[in-house]
Amino acid sequence: MPPATLRATDQPGARHPVTVIIGGVAGGMSAATRLRRLDEEREIVVLERSGAVSFANCGLPYHVSGVIADRDELALQDPARLAARFRIDARVETEAIAIDPVAKTVTVRPARGGAEERISYDELVLSPGATPRRPERVAADAPLHTLRTLDDLDAIMLTVAGLPARARAVVIGAGYVGIELADNLHRRGIATTIVQPGTGLLGLDAEMAAPLIDHVRAVGVAVELGRRAVRVERDRVVLSDDTVLPADLVIAAMGVVPESGLARAAGLELGPGGGIVVDEFHRTSDPSIFAVGDVAEKHDLVDGSPRLIALAGLANRHGRAVADTIAGTPAPAAPALGTAIIDVVGRTAAKTGWTEDVARARGRDIRVIHTHPLSHAGYFPGAQPMSLKLVVDAATDRILGAQAVGSDGVDTRLDIIATAMAAGLTASSLADLELAYAPQYGAAKDPVNLLGYIDRNLASGEDRVLQWHELDAAIAAGAVFLDVRAEGQLAEGTIPGATWIPVEQLRERHHEFAGRPIVVHCRVGQGAHTAARLLARLGHDVRNLDGGYLTWRDGERARALEREADAAASARAA
Repeated sequence: MPPATLRATDQPGARHPVTVIIGGVAGGMSAATRLRRLDEEREIVVLERSGAVSFANCGLPYHVSGVIADRDELALQDPARLAARFRIDARVETEAIAIDPVAKTVTVRPARGGAEERISYDELVLSPGATPRRPERVAADAPLHTLRTLDDLDAIMLTVAGLPARARAVVIGAGYVGIELADNLHRRGIATTIVQPGTGLLGLDAEMAAPLIDHVRAVGVAVELGRRAVRVERDRVVLSDDTVLPADLVIAAMGVVPESGLARAAGLELGPGGGIVVDEFHRTSDPSIFAVGDVAEKHDLVDGSPRLIALAGLANRHGRAVADTIAGTPAPAAPALGTAIIDVVGRTAAKTGWTEDVARARGRDIRVIHTHPLSHAGYFPGAQPMSLKLVVDAATDRILGAQAVGSDGVDTRLDIIATAMAAGLTASSLADLELAYAPQYGAAKDPVNLLGYIDRNLASGEDRVLQWHELDAAIAAGAVFLDVRAEGQLAEGTIPGATWIPVEQLRERHHEFAGRPIVVHCRVGQGAHTAARLLARLGHDVRNLDGGYLTWRDGERARALEREADAAASARAA
């Protein structure tokens, strides 16, 4: 006998609209609670397959180490409180198994058994999230876990509690969840290894990621590059080059795929990445069905292309926007940048928009700017170094993306750039931003302002630069390569092929290079800017090595890591 079709509640009385939401957490619960604040009469039903409908998923890794000591702090709302405060019918351990868009019903099944039920809806909001990828070959008794829900966290903590004294963990994947879990397992005293197929880390460009990989290794977390986990067994992980990693705990953090099976079965349009296609109001190809969160495609701010971005902030904001639309006050969603930040075992990495790799792959003519400022004025105690990278459209001066690595101040600078991008500011206009300044917080020329000054010089043609990966070709073509640093900075390292002539000696010696192109470099690019302007005024064809010695050093380290990964990847073939 087919399941009976029921209204969301069996209460008699006037017919009120019914909104059913599949999936809780950031997207689903923000939609549900916002909708209740806008509409007191509507029936709202939330169906959540896991055991918790509202929890702080971004905080889950930090309970593993005890940084967040109380597990209950991660549970934000439960069905009883949602019913009492918002009159929301939130059902946990209840799985939506089918959608009938014609009849406008959802078929649900209790996870612990019981009769199936069909719930009618006027509007349906899909927020089921995404499913973690897993290795293809996993033994039945393998200690493999993923982390998406509180139930997952509880399972990991149960395994951790039973680990031996010298336990070993393997984390497969170096994305956000993988890095955070590796960090927190390490903090707990568990010997941890990250396995990453290439040299990518957090989607950063190679020269931005390389110092982070070295930092992770330096603090005691092993990183295996260029190898895949091909088999997970009871007490080990076997890599693609036949390396065996002993493992008492294995975490699959290999990325996620949209949980779009229900949508596909219901005939909704899906995008190339498997996410649900939505318009600017998060409406799917069925006008009565909406989708938010990790399951839905986002519209990229730079070119409007579809993107899958699994970020809680976007899910929360889009869930709220769907509630506004359902309540009759629609407003189009702003396109997405993918702005994100993470603690990488004591260092901070952040990014927004496109990377250089993405921009070049899409055929953009770009300017790239690297800087290495301090978090605040150097003369004030405690200033910390950071690395900033800006990717700019050379034709329009539009900011395409930014990356930042360091400690103090990384979040502030990245957020300023993301805000500038959302507001449509050009890269050169960063120079004119009036930002708060005191020596313990920043500099009179804030690092963001400095990016604007550099871009303005490049856009006007006043300066010309060479990227770190272009240097070898320039030297091979006959360019004179000058190191213009002060003598005290040479101990940090030198670049092969460079002739040391400090800026102060260039006026007397510039005739030595007559008729030959010149590339100059200093530590971070600022002193070389002075040298380049001087040599240009003296009639030379000169370019500045963007980001100076520090960017070149990081780029060369990235090349070394790529060679390491290539060697590991080719070992099995040999």
